[in-house]
Amino acid sequence: MGKQFIAVAGNIGAGKSTLVTRLSQRLRWKPYFEPVAENPYLADFYADMKRWAFESQVFFLSYRMQSHNELLRVPSSVVQDRSVYEDAEIFATNLYNQGNISERDFKTYRNLYELFVALLDPPDLLIYLRVPVDVLMERIKTRGREFESGITTEYLLHLNDLYEKWIDSFTLCPILTVPAARMDFASVDSLVEVIAGEVRRITDGKQRVLFELEDLDWS
Repeated sequence: MGKQFIAVAGNIGAGKSTLVTRLSQRLRWKPYFEPVAENPYLADFYADMKRWAFESQVFFLSYRMQSHNELLRVPSSVVQDRSVYEDAEIFATNLYNQGNISERDFKTYRNLYELFVALLDPPDLLIYLRVPVDVLMERIKTRGREFESGITTEYLLHLNDLYEKWIDSFTLCPILTVPAARMDFASVDSLVEVIAGEVRRITDGKQRVLFELEDLDWS
């Protein structure tokens, strides 16, 4: 098996970073966590979302596409925390749905996004962590990050709906859907081993179909 590139996708609090850490250790692949970008529009965006949402999202789009391209060039196998597609399909779309990006600007943004996607190779596998909103809220409260304190149930519901629509229509690479509400990636070694086994099986075959783990109690 040659170089493999897999991405882990999911809503805020789904367990992406923990799974990336454990999978990279188990598979001996390089982990790649979501980069912190110095977005020059961010302060303006938080002061006036409607005025600066488009510019801010275009910056994030170009930054993440550049990161994706760099990962494709890394010689070793990699596990990525959050795919490049989620910025456009989930977060920018949510801003548009909320009225913070105009229809004209959103069309321009989507044209740029679709051009970038057509030029870059997709991952070999996308792992989607499916978690209900009540569990996400509990996890967010438990980890106590100050910048997440304003996240509401309504906001997560909107994001979850967009995630489900996106996954239903995503065809660029195989998808492994993991029902992760009751899965403790941090401490249950057998769970990580099962997912690692599925990753090997799917990437060996490169089938462009959907896979889904059973919703087992791994606690």
